[in-house]
Amino acid sequence: MERAQAETATVMQPYELSYSDLVLLSSPPSSPSSSSEAELQRLDSIRRSVMEALGPAGPGLLCVRDVAEASALRRKLLPLSRRLALLDPERRRRILQAHQLGTDVPKKDPYRSVSSFAMQLRYAQGAELAQSKAISNMNSLDSEMDNLNLDITMEFQDKEFDHLGFFFKKLGSLMMELGLGLARICDGAIGGHELEQSLVESCAAKGRLIHYHSRAENLVLKQDGRRLGSKQGIAKQKKVDDHAFCNGREPQPIPQKKTNGGEGKSCGSNSNLWQQWHYDYGIFTVLTAPMFLSPAFPPELNSDRETSVASVEEGPYPDGLTYLQILNPIRNGILTVKTSPESFIIQVGEAANVLSRGKLRSSLHCVRRPPKVDNVSRETFVVFLQPAWSKTLSLSDYPMDQLSYPEVATDNICLTEQKRTQLIDEIQKTVPPLFLRLKDGMTFAEFSRETTKQYYGGSGLQSNRLSDL
Repeated sequence: MERAQAETATVMQPYELSYSDLVLLSSPPSSPSSSSEAELQRLDSIRRSVMEALGPAGPGLLCVRDVAEASALRRKLLPLSRRLALLDPERRRRILQAHQLGTDVPKKDPYRSVSSFAMQLRYAQGAELAQSKAISNMNSLDSEMDNLNLDITMEFQDKEFDHLGFFFKKLGSLMMELGLGLARICDGAIGGHELEQSLVESCAAKGRLIHYHSRAENLVLKQDGRRLGSKQGIAKQKKVDDHAFCNGREPQPIPQKKTNGGEGKSCGSNSNLWQQWHYDYGIFTVLTAPMFLSPAFPPELNSDRETSVASVEEGPYPDGLTYLQILNPIRNGILTVKTSPESFIIQVGEAANVLSRGKLRSSLHCVRRPPKVDNVSRETFVVFLQPAWSKTLSLSDYPMDQLSYPEVATDNICLTEQKRTQLIDEIQKTVPPLFLRLKDGMTFAEFSRETTKQYYGGSGLQSNRLSDL
């Protein structure tokens, strides 16, 4: 399956929206005399391009570039995810507690492929304040960074965690503003204020700093687990609902299916996917472009494990790709996203799909391990923008043909197309379609619970199948 997926994937460069244009398009309309006809036409063209990228025929995502100071924050925050994931558990607990962060790292699971660290991020005073501070925050960030007097180079010492909470909140606030701005642009094109109001009414978003473990790291964790005698604990451990952290909700233990071997392993532990195929079920998911880290020295030179954890360096993207993949059944293909390390990626979630009455398209996606690269980890920071848990989702005026997967024609296609079609069909069998999870009048909380149940519950489609994809 790994080779088939690699052969059928196509590189895609998403539509790029500059930050300055996002601010212009999401600001209150100015008087006609203040803008030239050419400028108005340019902005109208950009608005159409945004809706095409996020609409039913598009990939369901776009990129935002040229966000001031984002690069410095990204370089400061993202490497900390690997450091936290591989720290001694007790030391990690103290650091996270000091910065009011939570974690879903299973203490006795060396087979985990992903570790994440979460914080609730609150909107300051609604959309008006977020909009008015969009530029002022950017201008003040530079002086705040100077006051911290931190060297921009990657130094892994205890003091590197001193400003973990600051970087987390600052970058998270910036990304929330990007999501609010995009919601206003979409509302303007669709009509009304449904998306923006739904975000503001939720009062908060969930930020997650995510580390995707390299295969080499997993070997070290397994060896440590054996030395600590935790093998028995691993076998007894309940499987964690990892779909929850993909969508910003705190994971909970879920019932484990029985397997022939009698031992439940974490979903995807031996998979070529870091993160399994799924939809985000919020409104927007805002992600930093990923960072790939590799050891600065050959492993055999690092006899001390703490030194090995610390001695890493940022490397180029493997094959120049982010290894975020999306499925576009309308165009009958799997697309691997290619974008600049300095940009942000914004994906449409299923709640936006419903609230926009099908005008926006949620993207089915996964994160794939680069083939034949065992010693590279992947770091990213994600902010999940969701409606309030009590928000009611209505299917009135929603195009019913979008509730299930479109049929993919199989007649008169070449062998390569046939492989692609078979792969798409196999992926869709592991992801429950929207109409099975969403009933008219459900609250967002009910939709979230039903979605998680159908992905990972006792009879969930992904409980055992996804490790084979």
